Amino acid sequence: MTTSTSTGIGTSTGTGTSTRTDADTGSAAGTLRLATAGSVDDGKSTLVGRLLHDSKSILTDQLEAVERASRSRGAAEPDLALLTDGLRAEREQGITIDVAYRYFATARRRFILADTPGHVQYTRNMVTGASTAELTVILVDARNGVVEQTRRHAAVAALLRVPHVVLAVNKMDLVDYAEPAFAKIAEEFTAYATELGIPEVTAIPVSALAGDNVVDPSAHMDWYCGPTVLEHLETVPVGHDPDGCRARFPVQYVIRPQTAEHPDYRGYAGQIAVGTFRVGESVTVLPSGRTSTVKGIDLLGTAVDVAWSPQSVTLLLEDDIDVSRGDLLVPSDGTPALSQDVEATVCHVADTPLTVGQRVLLKHTTRTIKAIVREIPSRLTLEDLSQHPAPGRLVANDIGRVRVRTAEPIALDSYADSRRTGSFLLIDPADGATLAAGMRTA
Repeated sequence: MTTSTSTGIGTSTGTGTSTRTDADTGSAAGTLRLATAGSVDDGKSTLVGRLLHDSKSILTDQLEAVERASRSRGAAEPDLALLTDGLRAEREQGITIDVAYRYFATARRRFILADTPGHVQYTRNMVTGASTAELTVILVDARNGVVEQTRRHAAVAALLRVPHVVLAVNKMDLVDYAEPAFAKIAEEFTAYATELGIPEVTAIPVSALAGDNVVDPSAHMDWYCGPTVLEHLETVPVGHDPDGCRARFPVQYVIRPQTAEHPDYRGYAGQIAVGTFRVGESVTVLPSGRTSTVKGIDLLGTAVDVAWSPQSVTLLLEDDIDVSRGDLLVPSDGTPALSQDVEATVCHVADTPLTVGQRVLLKHTTRTIKAIVREIPSRLTLEDLSQHPAPGRLVANDIGRVRVRTAEPIALDSYADSRRTGSFLLIDPADGATLAAGMRTA
């Protein structure tokens, strides 16, 4: 159970060049995207509520509303879970159904938190919340230990390559704050996470209801010498070095104002998915293979010489070549291979099954193309991490391998290299519903 260090990314100035700043790096001053997960009643919403309350990130009227709602339900103390369980069905049932996003900040860092559901029926929502997270907090009830849904959430975190995982062993007050109870759960979960390939697990014993080790250190667990949850969130390294990644720019929109002021302006707008682009750099348009040179980069109305992910920019090219939405601009000296055959791991999120021979749409960055499911080689068995061969179909919450044939070639990176350009969605062409989230892992 360790921590590590890394560097990150930044923003631009209005001076014609871009300068990385601490506000968007992986330093303690940056922004951390995190998600919570865990089985039903493990206390995710209470933990988030305690985190917001004790870090003084709640407005007075929000706290008063929670106190009124708690009194109406006969509770003597404010039910902090109500800070995130905003749907009426959630409050009535005492469970989280939808992903609840919360934004808060401390003196050391800003946070974007996704409180995801614990019920197996809503595992698909955990995929949504964790897909962009740099850290996942997985809660375990100290009385129950690691259960099937804990293993499922760990598998999803591993599949989505979330770089940091926190195991929060909650409700320690209900096991008399006993160190052996915590140690047993931490050892079991860490062993399972290692089998999944999760690079880092930080285990923290907490009581979200009482506030032990959430924001303030616990007076009941002097045997624990590690960080509180907030302290770890404030100091864990996040971000990456965009210069170390192959640059990718999915075109979202072609800008052609054709006005008297800009009669010949042709720009390609979008968000840099990964890496860095510079003026004067040779780029290739995929899938056509045409090449040109970056003539200019517009960032928030200002011309800059360099831009990097995740900045939204407009690229201008030297040549008037055919570029449209869905095309991918990449450096000419590092073009990815194009292929119509996609093999990937998917998490099935729809109520209807995914079957061999099914016609689907595949959405990759800003491009959507027709495809067919050629084969489903295996389905993951969460209990022992074995592969069930040739299941024939995947149902809701299944994780499995699929082989898909696309109507046109696409440039799909490895998910290990880029979470943005190594992932895709499978969509039902009949109604536009999302069927599965896929990650190219080989």
